[in-house]
Amino acid sequence: MRQVETDVVVLGVGSGGEYAARRLARAGLDVVAVEARLVGGECPFWGCTPSKLMIHAAREGRTASSAARRIREATHDWHDDGHTEPMESAGVRIVRGHGRLDGPGRVRVETDEGPVLVTGRRGVLLNTGTSPAVPPVAGLAGTPYWTNREVFGVEEAPGSLAVLGAGNIGCELAQAFGRLGSRVTLLESAERILGPEEPEASEVVARVLRQEGIDVRTRTEVERVGHDGTCFELTTGSGVVRAAHLLVATGRRPHLDDVGLETVGLDPTASTVEVDEHCRAAERLWAVGDVTGHGAYTHMSLYQARIAVHDLLEQDGPTAEYHAVSRVTFTDPEVAGVGLTEAQARERGLAVVVGTAEVDSSPRGWIDEASGVVKVVADAGSGVVVGASVVAPYGGEVVGLLSTAVHARLTVPTLRGMHFAYPTFHRVVERALRDTGL
Repeated sequence: MRQVETDVVVLGVGSGGEYAARRLARAGLDVVAVEARLVGGECPFWGCTPSKLMIHAAREGRTASSAARRIREATHDWHDDGHTEPMESAGVRIVRGHGRLDGPGRVRVETDEGPVLVTGRRGVLLNTGTSPAVPPVAGLAGTPYWTNREVFGVEEAPGSLAVLGAGNIGCELAQAFGRLGSRVTLLESAERILGPEEPEASEVVARVLRQEGIDVRTRTEVERVGHDGTCFELTTGSGVVRAAHLLVATGRRPHLDDVGLETVGLDPTASTVEVDEHCRAAERLWAVGDVTGHGAYTHMSLYQARIAVHDLLEQDGPTAEYHAVSRVTFTDPEVAGVGLTEAQARERGLAVVVGTAEVDSSPRGWIDEASGVVKVVADAGSGVVVGASVVAPYGGEVVGLLSTAVHARLTVPTLRGMHFAYPTFHRVVERALRDTGL
């Protein structure tokens, strides 16, 4: 077996792994990056970037073929030269193949040329990401369903589409395909769509989707899936749904089932890798991104990678905090959130006050004929903002103010003392703050 020594091994080169490898190499360390798929991970090839290009095309009234053309351009036809070349220019050596931990600081890689054992003198940074979680529905396996891996290669909007799962991906793509011309049925087993978000957010988005002609069905369990060669047939407790294509959007699962966690003293059956405030997971092992369970977001992976880089370089740096994690669902209107929902805050035993304001009650909302709501959750005793939700056009931008507030533990009275430009959607935030009564 060929053996390679280096300072740091990056196992899995998603957004966080790519950032860390380049930063460490530029700091003078010898770095080997191990990746079995495309360097760069899900986000640029099968996630954030192609989905937003499809959403943009749908919003602008363009065709699926025009979206596909821009997606191919952005992904370089699913080639990763745009990611590998900057890494190699920084001095990173890339090893292609399936990597597996083989004890502290060691990774065994199965390459086309045979196995390679890579040893990191400082250690290993784990960033293996996630893959689609496909539910064990009878008959589903073996049918030509789509996940995020297939859907962004679509050149033409299907006549009909069933979407299984109404989380952020399901809602985004259901709306996009509806606007591209497909007849869409959105199926969710829970009581409401966008379950992790505030109920007010779910209500607004469900109403908008239905107004756009999407058949939104909640409390709907799919019992069986069939495919006759041309059409899908989904059997539910309330009837049969037929569609030309099926998109499965029922969540993600971390790539941990064949990573070798047991070789470093960790539970190989764990659903996530627990990390400390420096993103250390075990002896000579750091972990960042989706596998840590702190949010399957590119910005979380990059945030943790910065912290791990400081620790690997033995530099003083920030420690990880997770009280102000932000998130955005790019429906129209956008759904953005930060920190705790009202339910989460109450589950933690906090006495909270809540303020809400409808977007169309503000001058900008009325002018734009916009639907939406802003909700602020604050600690009743201290007045500190612990969470917020924004459902509005450009909600992902508007939530920035509230993300700063939650991160810096600002109080409602402090925020109410600000100036809010007129007439902007930020005026809705001011109304929600006022509604708390603090």
